[in-house]
Formats: sequence, C-alpha cells, structure tokens
Amino acid sequence: MPDTARRRGRPSGRTGADLIDTAREVLLERGYGGTTMDEVAARAHISKASLYREHPSKDALFAAVVRAWAEAGRDAMRPHLARLVDGEDLRADLIALGETMRAGVLGRDVLNMRRLVASEAKRLSEVAAGYLEDSWQRNIRALADALQALQGRGLLRLRDPVAAADQLTWLVIGSPLNRCLLTGAEGAGEDAAPVADAVDLFLAGYGT
Repeated sequence: MPDTARRRGRPSGRTGADLIDTAREVLLERGYGGTTMDEVAARAHISKASLYREHPSKDALFAAVVRAWAEAGRDAMRPHLARLVDGEDLRADLIALGETMRAGVLGRDVLNMRRLVASEAKRLSEVAAGYLEDSWQRNIRALADALQALQGRGLLRLRDPVAAADQLTWLVIGSPLNRCLLTGAEGAGEDAAPVADAVDLFLAGYGT
C-alpha cells in the first residue's frame, strides 16, 4: 500500500548523503556550538533516534560532514591542471589557473567550511588534519605534478615541484585569503593584487 504521508506530499526523511548535506547547512548557519542534533533531525525530517543511528554523536556528524566536503572537492582542479599541462601559452595558462584557484578558494561555501573546521581544529585535531590533507595537500601535490610535467616540456626549472606548487598557490591566494578569514569578507576584493602579478613573480623564479 502506498505511504499516506508521501501521497500527501510530505517530504521524505533524509539519510546518507542528503542527511550530510542537511547537517552541513545547519553547521554553516549556526556554527558548531549553535548546532544541535535536534535541529539537524528536524531539518532532515527524521527522528533524533534515526540520526543517532547514522551518526552517534555531534562530533561524529561533524567529522562526516567535513570528510564529505573534502571528498566532493577532491579532484575539482584536475581538468584545469590538464589544460595547463597541454597549453601553448604558459603565462596565460598559469593566469587562467590562478584565477580559477582564487575564485574557488575564496568562494563563500569554501571559506565558511574553512572557518568551521578551524573553529574546532584544536578540539578535533584529527578531523582538521584530515581536511588539510584531503582538501589542500592533495591539490598541492596535483599542482606539483602538473608543474613537473611542464618542466619535462622545458618550460619550467624546478628544484622541488611541491615547494613550487605551494609557493604559486600562496602567491595567488595568500593575501586575499588572509583578509577574508580575518574580516569576514568574501572574494578577492578590489585591492587584491592581480593574479598576473603573482604569475610573473613565479615565472621570474622558475621560468626558463
């Protein structure tokens, strides 16, 4: 027999990935301290008992949200790095990549997740360390691989590809990221140095 509640249009309860998405929404709105399991369960249209069956504590739910977020963005840079490696104009291609990196890292949702993880980093250090590895270090290594491929084409001179990738990343996003995190602003801002300046500085050190 069809479910009467479903037939009347009541939303079905959210589980799995949908539940994680709901929990992330609440966490970003309320912060960790202001989030309750009661509110997450209500927003997900499930009982608190059902929520606790999937995630036995708020810490466990928070960890699952952070892992899912990192997993979702894990390979977001791959297509852009492939274009960089195959490109014909190194400076222009690095600028395009830098603009993509800046827009991605300074996006509202990414900034808010970074703030959320940082707020609990001391207490939940393993969660923060996993986020750093999966959302940041992994992308640095992927960029290092792309830079090494460009070195193989004779376009760059690198002593340490990982260090070069780290330096390029911070040249592009360091100042505006710091401003966003400390002021609550979003986006690069009009006073941010152009990505082209960061790329020119990078190429001054590593270009051929």
